[in-house]
Amino acid sequence: MNLRRIRLAALSCAAIGALSALAVTAQESLLPPGFDDKPAAPVRKPQTPPRPGAISAPAPARSGTPAVVTVQRPASSPTPQAVAVPTVQPVPGNPAPAAAAPAAAADGLADIDPALVDQLIASAKPRADIPPQAQRSLSRVGFFDQADGGFPAVSSHYLNGPFVAGLLSRMGGDLVSRWGHIMLRRALASRLDTPVGMNGADWAALRAQVLLRMGEADAARAMVQEVDSGFYTKTLEDAAMGSFLATADPVGLCPITALTAAGRPGWDWTLTRAICTAFTGGEGAPALAVLDNAMRKGVAPKIDILLAQKFAGAASQGHRAVKIEWAGVDGLTPWRTGLALATGLEPPEALRKQAGAAYAVLAVRAPMLPLTARAEAADIAAERGILSSAAMVDLYSEIHALDEPDRTWGPLADTLRSAYLAADVADRLSAIRSLWGDASDPDRAYSRLVLTAYATARITPDANLSGDAKALIASMLTAGLDRNAARWASMVPAGSEAWGLIALAAPAKSAPISADTLGTFQSGDTSTGGLRSRFLLAGLMGLGRVDPATARRVAGDLKLDLARQTRWTQAIDAAAASENPVLVALLAGFGMQGSGWDKMTPLHLYHIVAALRRAGLEGEARMIAAEAVARV
Repeated sequence: MNLRRIRLAALSCAAIGALSALAVTAQESLLPPGFDDKPAAPVRKPQTPPRPGAISAPAPARSGTPAVVTVQRPASSPTPQAVAVPTVQPVPGNPAPAAAAPAAAADGLADIDPALVDQLIASAKPRADIPPQAQRSLSRVGFFDQADGGFPAVSSHYLNGPFVAGLLSRMGGDLVSRWGHIMLRRALASRLDTPVGMNGADWAALRAQVLLRMGEADAARAMVQEVDSGFYTKTLEDAAMGSFLATADPVGLCPITALTAAGRPGWDWTLTRAICTAFTGGEGAPALAVLDNAMRKGVAPKIDILLAQKFAGAASQGHRAVKIEWAGVDGLTPWRTGLALATGLEPPEALRKQAGAAYAVLAVRAPMLPLTARAEAADIAAERGILSSAAMVDLYSEIHALDEPDRTWGPLADTLRSAYLAADVADRLSAIRSLWGDASDPDRAYSRLVLTAYATARITPDANLSGDAKALIASMLTAGLDRNAARWASMVPAGSEAWGLIALAAPAKSAPISADTLGTFQSGDTSTGGLRSRFLLAGLMGLGRVDPATARRVAGDLKLDLARQTRWTQAIDAAAASENPVLVALLAGFGMQGSGWDKMTPLHLYHIVAALRRAGLEGEARMIAAEAVARV
């Protein structure tokens, strides 16, 4: 059979799966040769009328119209990409003439353009590699189930898709609040119903992109993997590219490049397909040839192709050595950071410092880097909410267990051990103060509060330690140890900063708060423009822990107007009135965007705290309010 006949045969197979109605004109015999020869015409006998009571066989159908079989998609298939190949069976008693079919078929296919043949074959090719019965529904997407601590799935069931998409697309990665970051991450990762008017794959993509901007690479990767590879949209493909590069796993893109992104343009997709050819097909030489050709044509910056060659070369039997030349590189990109970490390389220090937090949040979770490199990035990750206090302690414990600890981080690990295990309280408190250091770097100072959270909770409340009470309580609250912090309530003077933190963070409402006590707090406020006092009043009002008359009096003294309305305040108040925790969390995250607490207003803090409390998120409301006072 020549090439044209092969193409025509392929067209016939493709047409069976693509058309909704098939005309059966001929059948190929499955009998051995000689069995399908026409028998001699039988001698007609005169018809005899049937005897009374005899049953006559029905006459065969004589219609010359070919049988039409309608092909329907199985009811269990959620998407039109999965094409089921039907079994075409002619109607009994209606055979088609066997001899005339081949000629008719040949005449009908002879004039078809070969390009159209290829197009029809490609259109009938399955776009999913998962059986229909095993495909996951796109009506509910996410990996953090409510049973594990996620938000209720139905919270997003009736949300307006375009509104949610616009909200998430305008949300950056920097949040002023560490606890706001933790809350938003939980909301984005939760297993949630797809909003009205939105594709489930795009619902996953929008959340994964926000998680990436927040530095939550592992959560973003888990989110894109919640959708089967055959159902990716372009938006989800872009999110997957960023997620797998951020986690230093470009091979994770291979199922996508084999299906929906098989013909996706762009140098990054071209290089990724070459990498996948090397790793999944066992064809290292052809993949390297594609990359060499890309280098000759200059389809991408030289450093990007070199990193791809080095990574793909690991799958080649020849193990080609590739030297990475960073000279002349003007900055780190997601591709360069991801491929460098995937090959076990650490970019030059100048580029790392230039990238700043964008590199640190990826390096802190990269297991291929030295512990010291990860510890250097841990301060940024902990301050943002990416690392918990327990994760920080685990990292320093690994450094302490090294045979030859680093000269910088080794002593810090020893000091942390003393902060937890020293027999004398004075020694433990001295070690804690040493870890805190000075306040020259606010981000590092706050991350060290995170590091010592559980160590400070082991300090017995003592009135003689009132000078350290504010920092000790703030450290406990970074890990949510509100009950431990509340034990200091009787040891701190009313109106002090430590009192203010307990008044906001305590699980239960304390004694009535008077205007005089708030005035004492205001008199000791050293923050710019009295912002700490403003935050305290906004937080107490949002939590309902100060009576309205007292709040109005103090607000007048502080010249604070919390009755002003904006489009955002109206939206978050409406979400709180509907008691929708997911929408409140998303709007709260939107209102906490910024590089520092000086970018937050008391008006925003009041509405955030009040909305969270009304939506059933009082724990998050208390921690955010206390953090605002502690960090100003």
